[in-house]
Amino acid sequence: MEPRKTSSGALAGGIALIAFGLLFLVTQIFQRTNFWGFFWPFFPIALGVIFYVVMFAAGKSAAGFAIPATIITMIGLILFFQNLTGLWQTWAYAWALIVFAVGLGIYIMGAYAGRESDKRGGVSVMKIGLILFIIFGAFMELIFATFVSRDIMQMVFPALMILLGIYLIFRRRNKPPEAMQIPQPPQPAGPEPPQPTEPPQPAP
Repeated sequence: MEPRKTSSGALAGGIALIAFGLLFLVTQIFQRTNFWGFFWPFFPIALGVIFYVVMFAAGKSAAGFAIPATIITMIGLILFFQNLTGLWQTWAYAWALIVFAVGLGIYIMGAYAGRESDKRGGVSVMKIGLILFIIFGAFMELIFATFVSRDIMQMVFPALMILLGIYLIFRRRNKPPEAMQIPQPPQPAGPEPPQPTEPPQPAP
């Protein structure tokens, strides 16, 4: 094993031990209060940050760590919001943000490794995640009213749907005509037609 990879692994392992040690130490100190009940979502967030640290410490060969790092961090952020507000029923559409996180992780991986194809793929997956979040969020909030303040949600999600529709319309308009045409399959090359030959001239 190369010395750089060994030192990077030791660094990542040391940071992970320090993070978990501090987390459990704070838990023991504040175990008689509601500290853990409020801050426990920071556990997955810290785990996601550790994955990022491992990625940057190990170099471009570990760019794939960006995907689990982003997914775990997003789950932690969703749990923190739900734990803070008590709106656990928002999982009915918050799962779409995990799809968005997958795309964001792919994009970060491509940006870190210098692969444009991964960046483009990540953007596509992020768009799918956002569209799913807006559609399912509007459906759940406008029909079932999972949020406490129904009046606010009746304005937020319709506004998001309008913005999404405007984006899709202008995105199609701005595409060049060549991109909107269906490419035709190449035609098989047949035998070349015989070339006309001149009749022989009579000798004088």
